[in-house]
Amino acid sequence: MAKKTTSESDETRLKKKLAAKSTGDKDVKESEALRSLKKRLRRVQRKRRTLALRKKNSASKKAAAPAAK
Repeated sequence: MAKKTTSESDETRLKKKLAAKSTGDKDVKESEALRSLKKRLRRVQRKRRTLALRKKNSASKKAAAPAAK
């Protein structure tokens, strides 16, 4: 079966979860959960940024190639 597409991205969903969990009492287990959520959010953000950079770089190379001929 195909994976269901969500209306919101992983990044926004993680931001909402992080905001909801960060308000409240700080417990050891909660802080571990917060840490893992923050790590997942950073990973998703890094993935999005690298993809955008890769697209930007490939677009400029494609535009420069026909001009060289």
